[in-house]
Amino acid sequence: MARNLGLSAGLTLDARADEPLYRQLFDQLAGRIRSGTFPPGFRLPPSRSLADALGANRNTVVRAYQDLELAGFVHSTVGRGTFVAEAAARAGEADPRATPAAGLPWGSLLARAVDSEPLARAERIAASVRSTAAINLNRMQPPTDLIPADLFKRCIDHTLRTQGARALGYAPRQGLPRLQALVAEDLRRQGVPATGDEIVITTGSQQALDLAVRMLVNPGDPFLVDDTTYPGALSLIAAAGARLVGVPRDAEGPDPAALERHARVGAKGFYLMPNNQNPTGARISAARRQALCAWSRRAQVPLIEDDYAADLELEGDGPPPALRALDGDVIFFGTFSKKLIPALRIGFLLCPRALVARLTVLRHAMDLGASALLQHALAEFIERGYLKAHLGRIVPIYRRRRDVLAAALERHLPAGIAVARPASGLTLWVPLPEGVEAERVFEEAQREGVLVSPGTVNGVDPRRRSGVRLTFCSEPEERLVEGARRLGRVLGGLLPRRGSPSRTRRTEESAAIEGV
Repeated sequence: MARNLGLSAGLTLDARADEPLYRQLFDQLAGRIRSGTFPPGFRLPPSRSLADALGANRNTVVRAYQDLELAGFVHSTVGRGTFVAEAAARAGEADPRATPAAGLPWGSLLARAVDSEPLARAERIAASVRSTAAINLNRMQPPTDLIPADLFKRCIDHTLRTQGARALGYAPRQGLPRLQALVAEDLRRQGVPATGDEIVITTGSQQALDLAVRMLVNPGDPFLVDDTTYPGALSLIAAAGARLVGVPRDAEGPDPAALERHARVGAKGFYLMPNNQNPTGARISAARRQALCAWSRRAQVPLIEDDYAADLELEGDGPPPALRALDGDVIFFGTFSKKLIPALRIGFLLCPRALVARLTVLRHAMDLGASALLQHALAEFIERGYLKAHLGRIVPIYRRRRDVLAAALERHLPAGIAVARPASGLTLWVPLPEGVEAERVFEEAQREGVLVSPGTVNGVDPRRRSGVRLTFCSEPEERLVEGARRLGRVLGGLLPRRGSPSRTRRTEESAAIEGV
């Protein structure tokens, strides 16, 4: 507790907090400087006096003052003291004498792409989420207890010890060679031929897709996608100015007859998720993959393969060979976000060798370079075997959560709604009966305290295929069961009354799973 309120100026330190004391003091002093409470030229208390007032060690105050000076908030003069810097105190202040200028006509200046229908649709749904305490069956990233923070911190610390300031700059344009080689090695393990010099390290898989689309698309070009697919791809491709063309699917994958019709529209590419389609979890069969590669050659339409859920295999012997393993002209990309740490924002693009140089230049133009520190740390994480061990830990947990949610849905959803268990990935698809609107389910589920993703955000034509997507990675098992119960109550209330809408029989297996 502070013993001299005049000197401490309301500053407080909490020894029980996770934040170091000098950082607490730094943040409070910086906040007072930014707000103008401590004006330009204001002399901070001597370090010894402030330490005494706060009941802290003098080194705590000295370290805070040093960091403030390094950050430009203060300047110190030996024998005189520490003073608030002029520029720091005035940063962000508006000139009260300035006359507001007339606003620009932004409505007529904006590009059409920023108002594209897929972007507007996704934003409308995102903006309507009202509760952060709801059971979240929409969040597709691991909870904090499944993120290997301590192991990754070791790799960060090792990188800083061994690389020093060299690790704090931009990575090479194509990526850190060590990480490129490790990604290529891992792809070969999965049966995808690759060498390090064919890999472009990207800021997540979203940038990888953005690069591929920018490289291929001119405004107005048609671009093929599954008629129900990842909304982030719909938004990105539309923002590039392409005209989205949906391709219907059958049980094996994209419909061949529809592809032959679309071959004549001059499409610039076909975006696919062969192993775990988002949102449905469907997988393209081996025979259909062969047919897709043959069609791509005949139609001269590049295939763009998104393997976002790689290594999250929940059962079986794994997927059929990747499209890239069948045809070296397939543009293939993946990410470490879903299987490791979302905030890494590290993905990769495996492309035909003839495109590497162009993609590297384009990638550099987008952000001037990615973090060398994170790429070094990820490479260390992989080389130490931490990634393999991490997958060995989380895959059984995700498998159990998938099974728990699927069994609870089987118990609580109205009769006639069948939910398939995906062989990999993190999503379940709930098809909706005719007459039940996905966005109505989304709204009613929110009122019941459960978040789902309406299929309208996944469709090229939002009036087509109706369903809701559920994820099972972020919530513990008991909340998955409760979420299924609430969703079943919602759907039961929206269905036409034709006798009892809910199943009443519980199998021994589902009862055992639900009782966790």
